Amino acid sequence: MSAPVGPAAGFLAGDVDPELSAAAAALADVPRRRAALDAKTRELVALAVDAAVTHLHEPGIRRHVRGALDNGATREEVMETLQLAATLGVHAASTGFPLLSDLPAPAENTGRDGADAARRREEIKAEFVRRRGYWDAAWADVLRHAPEFFAAYLRFSAIPWSPGVLEPKVKELIYIAIDASATHLFTAGLKVHIGNAVRHGATADEIAGVLEIASTIGLQTLEVGVPILLDELDRRARGD
Repeated sequence: MSAPVGPAAGFLAGDVDPELSAAAAALADVPRRRAALDAKTRELVALAVDAAVTHLHEPGIRRHVRGALDNGATREEVMETLQLAATLGVHAASTGFPLLSDLPAPAENTGRDGADAARRREEIKAEFVRRRGYWDAAWADVLRHAPEFFAAYLRFSAIPWSPGVLEPKVKELIYIAIDASATHLFTAGLKVHIGNAVRHGATADEIAGVLEIASTIGLQTLEVGVPILLDELDRRARGD
């Protein structure tokens, strides 16, 4: 069974604006017709986009949980998708901490405490590489300024990779979707996760399909807004 990737069919009544309704339906249908991604993966990617903290579109979350289950996803796969999307908040740290380099640097402790702190940071970095399989220079400032926060983030973010139920390629495609979404547009992370996805075997066609899915969330403006407009017009017509 293949459930819709975009907004549910009929979200925009044809008698409101038939041309717009047809164009929106055609746009939502394009990602479904790209053969590179199977139906379950499409639904999990769409779920991650709607469940990301920058969006939290509840009708879409429910629609794509149902669609993923209908297309064979397990409870564990859906949970893992939600947990992957839940890591997005750390971008406040990975974007913000590098800007602290513009401020006067704190005095470095060169004694035993300083050596212990440096050793602790190296241990955390090595553990990140072991559990996540990569390292990005953007993490260096987070690790330097907030090592215990970074260690806690590592513990949280590594759960789907230990080893998790989704294949690594799909996990990276999910990261691509939330970073590329119009509600986030995190270019630095997008580059990292495209590279990781390719390393795990993703093709350009698969990545293009993910970007198409993420691009259709603009239709949710109509999904949410048009019913409100119709309700308000009805209210005015009734004289309420």
